[in-house]
Amino acid sequence: MRLTRLALVLLASWLASAASAAGAEDWLQRLVEAERSRSFQGTFVYERNGSFSSHGIWHRVDEGGRVRERLLQLDGTAQEVVRVDGRTHCVGGTLIDQVVDGQWPARNLRVGQLRKWYELRLIGESRVAGRPAVVLALVPRDQHRYGVELHLDRESSLPLKSLLLNDKGQLLERFQFTRLDVSTKPTEQALRPGADCRPVQVAPSQQTVAEAWRSDWLPPGFTLDSVVERPGSAADAPVAWMVYGDGLARFSVFLEPLRGAKVDDARRQIGPTAAVSRRLSTAGGDVMVTVVGEIPLGTAERVALSMRAAVAGEGQ
Repeated sequence: MRLTRLALVLLASWLASAASAAGAEDWLQRLVEAERSRSFQGTFVYERNGSFSSHGIWHRVDEGGRVRERLLQLDGTAQEVVRVDGRTHCVGGTLIDQVVDGQWPARNLRVGQLRKWYELRLIGESRVAGRPAVVLALVPRDQHRYGVELHLDRESSLPLKSLLLNDKGQLLERFQFTRLDVSTKPTEQALRPGADCRPVQVAPSQQTVAEAWRSDWLPPGFTLDSVVERPGSAADAPVAWMVYGDGLARFSVFLEPLRGAKVDDARRQIGPTAAVSRRLSTAGGDVMVTVVGEIPLGTAERVALSMRAAVAGEGQ
């Protein structure tokens, strides 16, 4: 009899866990659809490494599904991003060197992929910016990614708050709306970029970087999302930019020919962002490999150490 009762308790626990995962996955899919189909505007705060900044956001979906979005930092250093259909149109301020199409902010959720690398849970209710929200937890299944707590607006399914957490549950990064308006479409004036918003000069790589380079190791679940080139410190040596993702988290690998420049290896962690650089000798000359992303420092170091020129003379 005791075994039967135990089996019933375990079955009930398993059923509750499965229902929670299914509910969380359903809400994540609603989030993806909301950002493709709903217009909204508002203000949010961003906290990272003990510092705060406030931002305005205008997100408009026009007839035919065209999506335009503008983000503007409201304090501190002036920064601005304007995107059209997920492609970065222009950037103002210091973000000019950090933007690749669809990369900022990273919202390219691939829901069907997430369950392999995160445990999805519905964990409760909350209230953010005066709006009722449902709370989801995305708990990593290994040490190579961070956990996320999402508070989604019950009316619109948009994210009202997002917390990035390390393996000890400590806060690394916070995004939180202070005002969200889903009833009024942003005006053309609100979406118009400022005078200092400069076009982003990135383009598909002229060489097949994915074939010229390989990684002997990647964190499980991370695959190559995109490859572009941007101007390097030398006019004839563009930097290859490879972006990897697992459906939620992302990191970038930059490959820059050094052309005899003296650059030291480096490693640092700023809040959730790891940055690791190492010099790699190839048949075509030395290349600086830099891994940057919101992944643990040890994971970034392992990726940097694993990069190889796949063919002699390439990767330069």
